[in-house]
Amino acid sequence: MNRTPFAAVVFLFATAFLLAADWPQWRGPNRVGISKETGLLQKWPEAGPNLVWQSQELGQGYGSPAVVGERIYVIGSAGMDNEFVQCLNAGDGKSIWKTRIGNVGENRSANYPGARSTPTFDGGRLYALGSDGDLACLDAASGKTIWHQNVVTNFSGKSGVWAYAESPLIDGDTLVCTPGGPVATMLALKKATGEVIWKYASPEASDAAYSSAIVVHTDGVKQYVQLLDKALVGIDAITGQELWRYKGIIKDIPNIPTPVSSKDVVYGSTAKGGGGFVRLKRAGSGVEAAEVYASDKLPRAIGGSVEVNGYLYGGGGAGLMCVEVPSGNIKWQERSVGVGSICYADGRLYVHAENVPGTVALVEATAEEYREHGRFTPPNGPSSRIIDPNGKGKKEPGGRTWAYPVVANGRLYIRDWNCLWCYDVKAN
Repeated sequence: MNRTPFAAVVFLFATAFLLAADWPQWRGPNRVGISKETGLLQKWPEAGPNLVWQSQELGQGYGSPAVVGERIYVIGSAGMDNEFVQCLNAGDGKSIWKTRIGNVGENRSANYPGARSTPTFDGGRLYALGSDGDLACLDAASGKTIWHQNVVTNFSGKSGVWAYAESPLIDGDTLVCTPGGPVATMLALKKATGEVIWKYASPEASDAAYSSAIVVHTDGVKQYVQLLDKALVGIDAITGQELWRYKGIIKDIPNIPTPVSSKDVVYGSTAKGGGGFVRLKRAGSGVEAAEVYASDKLPRAIGGSVEVNGYLYGGGGAGLMCVEVPSGNIKWQERSVGVGSICYADGRLYVHAENVPGTVALVEATAEEYREHGRFTPPNGPSSRIIDPNGKGKKEPGGRTWAYPVVANGRLYIRDWNCLWCYDVKAN
């Protein structure tokens, strides 16, 4: 008589319904960088919150983790031929399983190799896109591969200079990703099998940039909004047809931050072109997009932006800033923490500065003025990062910390290269 192991039953029961405090994918439950969790520390002790554990065996990479219940899922790499998804125990950071998904993607600039994206948890499965274009569906309990295909081999995909960095979007039964190139610039697959639903070919044969798609609804029209290398676009979720495109922020690569949606406005930004607010409006069976305001002075850092109560918070220039939506009116700017990656929970912004040693700051989400409520530097970080795989593993002390912070189940997770720190940030 076959019996399902008790631990597996507990895992499946616990993940049948996601907890409000889980962080199951890139930028959290709704891909907006916001946690609904409450009861968190509103001010940190001088030395920072309590460190629960640190793992130094993540593998190389820049992607943030996904957290569901007592499991953490993260992508790492070792050398140039082994990129893998790893499952950790949230209680102590120990590895539960590790599954190889492919090689490390080629960096045509020869700089900063390593894993880049965040796996997506949905219905007991994980969906991960490796830097070399390997798209894998895994069983979240065991790590067993359910299906796998490569978007370069199968769909003539073309990544940006720094390889693939996208985190797959799961929308109902559909998986959306961005192979780039002239055949399937964006792609919708059946999440259960990997079968094609539709392909969108950009009229400009755009390469994949480094952003991740979001779902946006405009007067009954559902669309996938994505930042490509040549435009910010809205793609009809049912047909895969282009509804609109906006090029006002496009100047030159890299195009990295995930778009932000607020009511009928979408905010997109690029490192060199700045940021732009675009208003969407139903037009017949389609959608029109019109620029509201754009400027190279708006948030545009790699660490992205979050919108809270009508204000956008993100990195611009040399520091953190608060901007009114959609006027672009700058309410305040602060240089002391520098630019960094950002998320929001319980009235506070969590900012992970990109300059090593990777200061982490707690900032009040208010448009009145910059109010900081603590900062610290994670201990025992990596001493160097590989920046040139073609230079016999050339290493650079310092470098940049680009992984986004994650707040889940009363814990703050900070990643830097091969390290992951877990902090207790509950008020009690």
